[in-house]
Amino acid sequence: MISINLFNPVNTGVLKTNYSEFKSFVENKQVRKIEVINKKEARVYISPDQLDQPPHKDKNIPKKSVFGGPNNGPHYVFNIPNNESFSSYLEEAQKEYSRKNQTLMYDYVEEDNFGKDILGWIIFFGIMIAVWSFIMRRVSGGGGGAGGQIFNIGKSKAQMFGQGKSTNVTFDNVAGLEEAKEEVKEIVDFLKTPKKYTALGAKIPKGALLVGPPGTGKTLIAKAVAGEAKVPFFSLSGSDFVEMFVGVGASRVRDLFKQAKEKAPCIIFIDEIDAIGRARGKNPNMGSNDERENTLNQLLTEMDGFGTNSGVIILAATNRADVLDRALMRAGRFDRQIYVDMPDLNERKEIFEVHLKPLKLEKKLDKDFLARQTPGFSGADIANICNEAALIAARKKKTSVQKQDFLDAVDRIIGGLEKKNKIITKQEKKTIAYHESGHATVSWMLEHANPLVKVTIVPRGQS
Repeated sequence: MISINLFNPVNTGVLKTNYSEFKSFVENKQVRKIEVINKKEARVYISPDQLDQPPHKDKNIPKKSVFGGPNNGPHYVFNIPNNESFSSYLEEAQKEYSRKNQTLMYDYVEEDNFGKDILGWIIFFGIMIAVWSFIMRRVSGGGGGAGGQIFNIGKSKAQMFGQGKSTNVTFDNVAGLEEAKEEVKEIVDFLKTPKKYTALGAKIPKGALLVGPPGTGKTLIAKAVAGEAKVPFFSLSGSDFVEMFVGVGASRVRDLFKQAKEKAPCIIFIDEIDAIGRARGKNPNMGSNDERENTLNQLLTEMDGFGTNSGVIILAATNRADVLDRALMRAGRFDRQIYVDMPDLNERKEIFEVHLKPLKLEKKLDKDFLARQTPGFSGADIANICNEAALIAARKKKTSVQKQDFLDAVDRIIGGLEKKNKIITKQEKKTIAYHESGHATVSWMLEHANPLVKVTIVPRGQS
């Protein structure tokens, strides 16, 4: 046990020995003093001038004590086999030492180990409690404070912005999406100057749902709201409510709205709300308790239930609005649905200008051309193109990112990696060229088809 080893004399430089070896020390006149502890144990003190003699020299006995002074002993310790015979042996040894004009001292000492035992157990239990606390914190998600212990697992995991903490993203960092920005700006403006609206009898919407394909900037708009709003902003994901324990999701919803009411006016943003907002009853679990539905029921109650949430506005984002529960979509909960669509030509140009700022570009780079080359691309796709173009330019050891690098990046993202080592016969090339020419001709001639941007027969990815 750890606590017992803390008080073991071996840790202080005292070596274990046995009765036979002790008798050889005595016969060689190397022992200076002997202490008999509780008639069970003997501590042996070796004469200083004998420490450099065998067998002590080979046993590496420390020359200094643990406190830095000379090591005056005890140097050895052993268990006494029989107290009476040992006492007789000590008397005979002392007489033998006297005949040689040497001194051998021995003494009987009574020690109480009760205090050491108590201290050892205290240290042992202290270590066990520390290990248990560490394990509990790791199990419950680390860190101290709310949610830092397993007993607080029902606390909300929302990250709060405000009170000097910001996302460093404003509406100036959000290119395009003018209609969506106008809607959320009105919400922020209401929280800043509510009298302008309430003077006319207006009520601010209780919630706004950002809907759109992946990568169009729904979460980015929420970050901009957090950066612009001068009110507390709670941000979390829909999956943060989901837990393996029954009732935790609903408990976290209650705790989230409790914190929000205390800091009202404020904004709550729930990203990927479809994780808990799916329509109820479509996948029954054979009568079992559905934790996700309980979480959704609690969210519906908090958003527009019997109680009031004055000053608390809900923002949510999803790209699966078709699977959301109808009760969640009704007026009074999410009054507004803000559709965030793919950017058009002008919006793509604005997005390019944002993501091209950190790049070292050639002097005459046509941003209008880049916008025309990327129809149907989302904001995330454009950010990926800019990064991929910079990587391609660095791979080719260029000093700046050029137009061709962006074209190669577009091809890389649309079609995949170019297959340079694929062997194609002339007949296969001719067949592929006819086939792709047919696609290009039809696209060119049809009035309402997507504009023709590029024709190639170079194989890429799985094509």
